[in-house]
Amino acid sequence: MTPTAFTRSLDELLGWRQRIEFRAEELLRFLADHDLLDGAPASPLRALRERLASDKLVVAFVAEFSRGKSELINAIFFADTGQRILPATPGRTTMSPVELGFEPSAAPGMALLPIESRLDGRTLGELRLQPEAWEHRPLAVDSPADLAQAMGEVKRTVWVSVDRARELGFWDDERADDNPPTNDAGEVEIPAWRHVLINYPHPLLRQGLVVLDTPGLNAIGAEPELTLSLLPSAHATVFILGADTGVTRSDLAIWRDHLSAQGNARLVVLNKIDTLADPLATAEEIESHIEHQRQFAARTLGVDEGAVFPLSARQALLGRVSRNDAQVQASRLPALEQALREDLLPRRQGLLREAVDEAVEEIEAQVGRRLADRRRQLAEQTLELRGLRGKSGGKVRLMLQRVASETQEFEQCTSRLQALRVVHGRMLKDALSPLSTERLRMEMARMQADMNASLLNLGARKAFVAMCERLRQRIGMTQNRVREMHQMLEASFGKLNAEFGFALAPAAPPTLQSGLDELAMIERNYSQYLGLSQAVRLANASFMEQFRRMLGAKLRAIFESACSEVELWSRTGTLQIDEQLRERRLSFRRRRESLERIQQAAGELEQRLAELEAHDAQLTLLIGQFGQITGRLRAAADPQRDGPEVDDGVASVSAIRAVGT
Repeated sequence: MTPTAFTRSLDELLGWRQRIEFRAEELLRFLADHDLLDGAPASPLRALRERLASDKLVVAFVAEFSRGKSELINAIFFADTGQRILPATPGRTTMSPVELGFEPSAAPGMALLPIESRLDGRTLGELRLQPEAWEHRPLAVDSPADLAQAMGEVKRTVWVSVDRARELGFWDDERADDNPPTNDAGEVEIPAWRHVLINYPHPLLRQGLVVLDTPGLNAIGAEPELTLSLLPSAHATVFILGADTGVTRSDLAIWRDHLSAQGNARLVVLNKIDTLADPLATAEEIESHIEHQRQFAARTLGVDEGAVFPLSARQALLGRVSRNDAQVQASRLPALEQALREDLLPRRQGLLREAVDEAVEEIEAQVGRRLADRRRQLAEQTLELRGLRGKSGGKVRLMLQRVASETQEFEQCTSRLQALRVVHGRMLKDALSPLSTERLRMEMARMQADMNASLLNLGARKAFVAMCERLRQRIGMTQNRVREMHQMLEASFGKLNAEFGFALAPAAPPTLQSGLDELAMIERNYSQYLGLSQAVRLANASFMEQFRRMLGAKLRAIFESACSEVELWSRTGTLQIDEQLRERRLSFRRRRESLERIQQAAGELEQRLAELEAHDAQLTLLIGQFGQITGRLRAAADPQRDGPEVDDGVASVSAIRAVGT
């Protein structure tokens, strides 16, 4: 089957990422082979490799029931199997939120979380770490028919009483029109599963794609974590409408309540344009009707008309299964795939490219300093030995005495370094204090107290926004203290460099901007669920408990990430001290050994000078190779660069040589 534009783009993204991984592995081997990997350089390289290995691309599909959402997913991602994989029959199909992805460490299968898990207050994030809470079933990936049959489990439902439905969040007395119908026994049909995880080795999922398939309004609103965490974290959201129905009230409710505030890519699909075919109308009249529906949807949702894509998912799936390219083009699906390709993938590449640049810059700075310091010490030894040419044995003895004296003076730095470590450790503790778990717990408790002080939690939004502002201030306190640490290190390193010959330089302090951005996104997404329109839900103790637990987990992740960022930066500085201390001691030992050898053999001087010159030549070659390897890594991340291997390599060599001389 001919690959789609989106599939080809994901293939290109995978190939691009693999080239970066190959070049990162090349850099790793080079540093390890030349005793440059220990200490500070290992951290940014390890973080980069973990980022590349765990990178996921999440695309969420959101729609009310019977909009053709599952059919669209089948057409874009699974047409190569030759049949429907996700159930897409008339009426309600996908009843539970479904995540399709692939983890090589786990066998293909389905993990199904029973709907009753909502009653114990545990969040999805917590339950993901508890395999015993899920039902696990294998998948027959080699049989499309068996696979499709197994996937049918996602639409399984159970009938429960209205009271039970109310407990589980599927019945709202204040919104009677949104409640599901009851049967003759007065029972309500609800999904059997709260969440479904599908581990399926499809080529696209192997490449890091995660497809989030969400059910309709009633099920979306019943799962806070879906609307507050999973949807906002998706890199792109595809919202599906029916061309035959336009924007219905429930469609508008989903968009307004759950999607309108999101900042990531949002595309709107006007599906089922094939149902507008009319034998009594001309092609121009049908096209005019489709265009009218597209413009109306754009105005109603408040998006650009170019973000609304009329298409027929059924026609696209049929065309791809039957390998009829004309039918696929007539379905208009390629236009949506092209939009996903042009908007989503470059943005993802840009973020990874920034990560590569930051890691390479940090590695270049750290390794460059070490190589430059080695060259500087070699130059000092060479100059010292050249001064012995034609000198007597007494001169050599004096030089040995001088080396011993310099070694003794240098060792005096250890007390200074110990004092620096004490001050540094105390400042680090102060910097991390505002982000401690205890501080966060206090802020959460204060927010809850403020909420409880208002009638029916009507002051929930105000209390939540106030807490977010206090958390921003706490991150700001840490930022200020980190800047003070950086200033202290700059001053201390400058004195150590001048008095003891170090080449210490503190790395730029972390900005913690990613934590602030994440906090802003949480505030934006959560605030809409704490207004007056949600008063009844806020009064529900079960909902609020799950809300607090989920919010607490999100905020803990932000604080822990910020703390890790500061600790990594701090550790980089101390590792730099250890590395240079070790290098300096090794240099003194080599100087002493050289002079002792020269003292014992008259012809040893020229031989030792030749060795030093050869070593310096090797270091120069090493610096050039290092520049070329980092240049190739940069080039893999940004293929648009013109000759990056040469340019970056030369720049690295020049910078290191300048320091070394």
